[in-house]
Amino acid sequence: MDFKRIRFVACFLAAFGLAALPLPAPAADQQSFDMKGAVTRALKENFTISAAREGATAAESGRKAARGAFGPSLGTTYGYERRQHRVPPNSSTERDKDLFTWSIWLQQNVFEGFATLNAYQKAALQKGNAESGVARARLELIGTVQENFLRLLQAAENTRSARDSLERLRSQMKVTTAFYEVGLKPRLDVLQAEVDVATAEDSLLQAINAHETQLSRLNTLLVLPVEADIRYTGSLDHIPFTRGFEECLQTALAKRPDLIMAQKAVAMADKDVGIAKSGFYPKINAEGAWTTQGDSFAAAGSDTMPERFNAWSFNLTGEWTAFSGGSTYYGTRQAQQTKNQFAAEEMNLKQEVAHDVKSRLLKISEAEQRIKVTQKGLEQAREAYRMADALYRAQVGIFIDVLDAQAKLTLAEATHTGAQADYLIAVALLHVAIGEENPALLPIQ
Repeated sequence: MDFKRIRFVACFLAAFGLAALPLPAPAADQQSFDMKGAVTRALKENFTISAAREGATAAESGRKAARGAFGPSLGTTYGYERRQHRVPPNSSTERDKDLFTWSIWLQQNVFEGFATLNAYQKAALQKGNAESGVARARLELIGTVQENFLRLLQAAENTRSARDSLERLRSQMKVTTAFYEVGLKPRLDVLQAEVDVATAEDSLLQAINAHETQLSRLNTLLVLPVEADIRYTGSLDHIPFTRGFEECLQTALAKRPDLIMAQKAVAMADKDVGIAKSGFYPKINAEGAWTTQGDSFAAAGSDTMPERFNAWSFNLTGEWTAFSGGSTYYGTRQAQQTKNQFAAEEMNLKQEVAHDVKSRLLKISEAEQRIKVTQKGLEQAREAYRMADALYRAQVGIFIDVLDAQAKLTLAEATHTGAQADYLIAVALLHVAIGEENPALLPIQ
């Protein structure tokens, strides 16, 4: 190993390294968000929510369009006919060569085999389905923002820990250098201290980069410039979660948007069955019309029809297709089988929801135990480092013990911080799994 090069790198980083520079203090007008504020901002600005809302608005328009099929249709027609004919010599009937016809009609579907009703009910279900899609998008975004927010807090803690580790190693390097200069320690201890300082500098740079990357990700979720200097405030303090599996499962079965959407999919498939069956029934339509004719553009009569050039009419027609080559029968079977498919998928989703809830509860329990274990390990690591440092400074300990204790302390801090973040993330994702919005991640008993 080239110790001269390592020593040069260590000295260079000590002179110009990031650890020697204080973190910039937040500006007075710097934008700041806590977890609830970050989630609220994301729900208001994020484009995934906007897209889901547009889908719900479109579904509402579709429902209104389907509702319009219940009402009558009003229209008008206008036509022109040029007739070439010869009048028989013994005939006294004259006919106009130019015939203009104008009609105004009103149509009403009296019965279409329940197709109109089923189409409207399906459109109403599609509207509810789209609204559940908005709820699902909101839950997913809340979970994503909260997870990234907590990862940002974890990255900030890791950066602080890496900075503290570097300061400890620098302090040890100064002590070791002083001992070496008076002949109390060998040159090897100084070189080892310099190597560890250089390694700590590298770890700090990686921690800072991870923090900046996480900051950019959170800014993106909140539709803020990726380089915006935003201050996110919060802590990794423990939040109790005491709800059991059965309570969580019942809440999930009642509130999960994807499960509600699956139920509506079955209901919509049932309406498709009704639409397909409508082909077995007759159809009845009613139409009323007013018609006027003439030999001019106004269609207001002619010399051959000075009177009675307009008329009212009313028609009631029925139509029934007795045989359609099996298309109606097999179309109905297809719709029924599709409904059965959606029903099976709904049952499978319920099973998946139960597993999702159970696995997340287990993750919470695991992380909670890890917090207790890592907290004890952290306390022991701090005490071990304190003792190793004191013994070394009193000339009764060896330098390798100090470096080993320092490395274990840094690892213990990172492990404990990771356990705290994993626990809170597990709680946040469980709220998503049971269909509850909890933007501030407040404890719910």
